[in-house]
Amino acid sequence: MILAATCLFGLEKQLGEEIDALGLKRIETIDGRVLFEGEEKDIPRVNINLRLAERVFIVLGRFHAESFTELFDGTNAIRWEDWIGKFDEFPVTGHSIKSKLTSIPDCQSIVKKAIVDRLSGAYGISWFDETGVKYKVEFFILKDEAMLMIDTSGVALHKRGYRPEAGAAPLRETLAASIALTSRPSEDILFWDPFCGSGTIAIEAAMIARKIAPGLNREFSSMAFPRIDKKLWTLAEEEARGFEIKDSKFEVWASDIDEDILDVTYENALRAGVEDNINIFCADATKIEKPSDRRGSIVCNPPYGERMGDMFEVEQLYRELGRSFKNFEPWHIYVITSCDYFERLYGRRADKTRKLYNGMLPCVFYQFFKPYDPSIHAIRKQFDKNRGFDDKRNFEKNNGFEKKHYDKKPFDKKDHQNYKKPKGTK
Repeated sequence: MILAATCLFGLEKQLGEEIDALGLKRIETIDGRVLFEGEEKDIPRVNINLRLAERVFIVLGRFHAESFTELFDGTNAIRWEDWIGKFDEFPVTGHSIKSKLTSIPDCQSIVKKAIVDRLSGAYGISWFDETGVKYKVEFFILKDEAMLMIDTSGVALHKRGYRPEAGAAPLRETLAASIALTSRPSEDILFWDPFCGSGTIAIEAAMIARKIAPGLNREFSSMAFPRIDKKLWTLAEEEARGFEIKDSKFEVWASDIDEDILDVTYENALRAGVEDNINIFCADATKIEKPSDRRGSIVCNPPYGERMGDMFEVEQLYRELGRSFKNFEPWHIYVITSCDYFERLYGRRADKTRKLYNGMLPCVFYQFFKPYDPSIHAIRKQFDKNRGFDDKRNFEKNNGFEKKHYDKKPFDKKDHQNYKKPKGTK
């Protein structure tokens, strides 16, 4: 059996490592999804344990489809009767990317007709009431290669069940888990989120440190599939609970300047079962101080300006964070924001960056883990200036941000005189 786990763009590598950790064999990785081999018993295991997956699908067929005829024939050749009963519901959704078949409604209609035709022949009926178990069918067409699947998750996996309400700018739980995993939470390192909001990053970090499976407090659509024995779900839950660390000394500090949101943070932590690991308090992130004799990491999701706050205030905040967090040396600092010039406001170049997505919003994950060296910063600044990126800035509003465009060096006649034409040109 081939299974497919989908994820936010940028999380494929970490998701693949999670799949490896469950003892499953990866087959293929493409943008936003990882394909791997599994059995029916693995469907409960991956739904319960994967922190970074958005959904898990059963891949029933893959084929080339440049026309509606090819899409119909390929879909019709799949043994849908092995899963879908004569009374079951089977709605169809899907996506088409870089393919000749661009109309999603037309593709939905063709796939639905092909499944109905197949099941009509299998059950000897022409009308389907669709009142039974719901099997959500999804097609994915990439570069004219179609993949037909059945969703086993139902509600997206980032909805763990502990966060019925969020703050003003919510971070998806799967993305928060990726950020927390990158910081490598450990019992001997204090984990501090000074922009905790509803506590998503802090809670995900505590769950990772205590090895609490993210899907233990929710249900999945495939729990209703007759083909998947209910005992498999029980065994998967028992396996997951067996890995939990009950007496973990892992410590998280979750602070926010908005005192009202902290009650929500505590309630979410309580539902997730990690309230004993999280110290929740009110504090201004620009005025916090490093605890003495403690190793630690700051991991945060400050305001973007996309959905909250004025951009002038957000830019000023980023400058103040650069001054404040400099006092936390040699702590590691991790910041995710949609501001693509955050480093200039923060006053330091990141040691590593990753492009990620919070839903459909592109973001950059800035990682500062090397000791700050002012001399290197000065060299880099001079290097940028030599390349023509000085402090003469033009401003242009771009997605709510003041995106900087730096004036290049003026034209030099010597450059023109020294220019050599490529061979073969007049």
